Amino acid sequence: MGKQKTHKASSKVFKVKKNGTLTYKKGNGNHKTSKDSAKAVRQRRNKGTLGKGEASRLKSVIR
Repeated sequence: MGKQKTHKASSKVFKVKKNGTLTYKKGNGNHKTSKDSAKAVRQRRNKGTLGKGEASRLKSVIR
């Protein structure tokens, strides 16, 4: 029986932590950030975590 292929684009964006949560890098934080508030730029440095429902749907695609 065949196996499901890994969705390469998703696997490059999301990382699975040991506890099973999916993390990703937030966008729009590389250049031209002078127009944004300092708070917004600072918050984009942190990793984002995917919600429970979205994570369960994407885990089977990534692994």
